[in-house]
Amino acid sequence: MSARDAVIVDAVRTPVGKRNGSLAAIHAVDLSAHVLTALVARNGFDPAVVDDVIWGCVQQVGQQAGNVGRMAVLAAGWPESVPGTTVDRQCGSSQQTIHFAAAGLVSGQYDVAIAGGVEMMSAVPLGAMAMFKDLGRPGGPKVRERYGVTFNQGTGAEMMAEKWGLSRDQLDEFSSASHAKLAAATDEGRLAGQIAPVELPDGRVLSADEGLRRGTSAEKLGGLKPAFKEGGVIHAGNSSQISDGAAAVLMMTSDKARELGLTPLARVRTAVLAGDDPVIMLTAPIPATLKALKKSGLSVGDIGAFEVNEAFAPVPLAWLAETGADPARLNPGGGAIAIGHPLGASGARLMTALVHHMTAEGIQYGLQTMCEGGGMANATIIERMA
Repeated sequence: MSARDAVIVDAVRTPVGKRNGSLAAIHAVDLSAHVLTALVARNGFDPAVVDDVIWGCVQQVGQQAGNVGRMAVLAAGWPESVPGTTVDRQCGSSQQTIHFAAAGLVSGQYDVAIAGGVEMMSAVPLGAMAMFKDLGRPGGPKVRERYGVTFNQGTGAEMMAEKWGLSRDQLDEFSSASHAKLAAATDEGRLAGQIAPVELPDGRVLSADEGLRRGTSAEKLGGLKPAFKEGGVIHAGNSSQISDGAAAVLMMTSDKARELGLTPLARVRTAVLAGDDPVIMLTAPIPATLKALKKSGLSVGDIGAFEVNEAFAPVPLAWLAETGADPARLNPGGGAIAIGHPLGASGARLMTALVHHMTAEGIQYGLQTMCEGGGMANATIIERMA
């Protein structure tokens, strides 16, 4: 291990709120500040040592405009000397912040960095940028001329289901299982160490994810109408939920962790990117995973836990088919179909789930990947240290 490695000391998230739910009235900056202050409360470090806060956010308009990463630092009451920046790699934005933080630590630009992100989809819904001429349409004239279509993730999910021969029953079974896994993780207290409860404006405290639908079954989901294609297989119940939330990951070098008296949970072993067909859009986690495994020298069987974002049920199911990964190791606490998908926060939310699960279960290696607008994906392999 190098003195200039990149380790994860802690990771924390808010409960994920459903659209127009309990978190909807909280400002994106304030919810971001909440997870920053939670990291300090949990680990006792002086925020003045943080070299940068790298924050993911997709819809950077309205309350999410004006560099929400820097504003979160100020809202947290941290020293003005702590900078912050905001990143958009679509749904992978906060996973990309983890990659940027790791690169900065390994290269010597940082000793301490915080990666994470936020998305308040109740206040800044998908398509909010469409109010500005051409901003709501990905690409420009030349991109649209090249592909001749309007990019749409739901249509891409239908294309995936068709390409991999995934039936509606398979998709709905997977989706109901996501809710069952989240229910079990919640009831068994496995998420308590991941979540920083949020005090709400009315005095209540939200401490659990609002998207959970207990008793969800494939039979119940069978009654929902297709959302993107007549006679199709993709509907609201086998797609990720529109959500509000924030998550943060405390990262530093091993030397700095020792200096501060902190114990790392894991180190970033491999961080890669991949691009794929931007029309189907959702397939890049497959080549990203294969690239990460090759670069790390590990096999899929070496990985004890996987977090693959459940943007739509065909994404993890096609990923399983192509990688040969053990389904029992996938999304053990449920995924975005049950938890929700606050876009800019989801990468850090997945990492929070992964690192805490690996620590609790004594798992050596974990891999995280997620599809992103434009046909991209990040993949990250971490190695447990605690």
